[in-house]
Amino acid sequence: MSRRPIIFATAVVATLALAGCGTNTSNDSTSHSSSSEGHSMGSHSMDGGSAPAGIVDANAPKYPVGTEVTLTTDHMEGMKEAPAKIVGAYKTTTYAVDYTPTNGGTPIKNHKWVVQEELKDAGKTPLKVGDKAVLEADHMPGMKGAEATISQVTDQTVYMVDYEANGMTMKNHKWVTEDEIAPRS
Repeated sequence: MSRRPIIFATAVVATLALAGCGTNTSNDSTSHSSSSEGHSMGSHSMDGGSAPAGIVDANAPKYPVGTEVTLTTDHMEGMKEAPAKIVGAYKTTTYAVDYTPTNGGTPIKNHKWVVQEELKDAGKTPLKVGDKAVLEADHMPGMKGAEATISQVTDQTVYMVDYEANGMTMKNHKWVTEDEIAPRS
């Protein structure tokens, strides 16, 4: 029996197996944006963990912890119109940032959001659009340690939420601002 068909079959199987292990570095899986090109849930941890040290709870937030809401933003795939539950409400300065991931990924534009307490040595003074900062947040692969440029600033109450989308549950998702939430109807 000839070895050629066996070698060919082995090469085809190996090629197909390796193709399934590829890394998707397209914008829809590696960028946070204000457009409908949000993150895929696979590029984001299913549990965002606890709030950063030093962040202050909001005093009398519009949506208190435990409130069931609807998300009106599309930071991530499946997020827009998803039902959510408020698990944290905080008073801080919140930023959208542009950065290049430390793992060599595609540059990210307008990642929403990081908070003052997730910026290295940021102190208490709010930054302005155009300021540079080093990210301590690790919401996405390659984020922590990346140098960022501030692209937007808000002092709205910022929320951590649990929500369901595409059959998956995200716990402690960081962050959505007050204008990205609506009462559950």
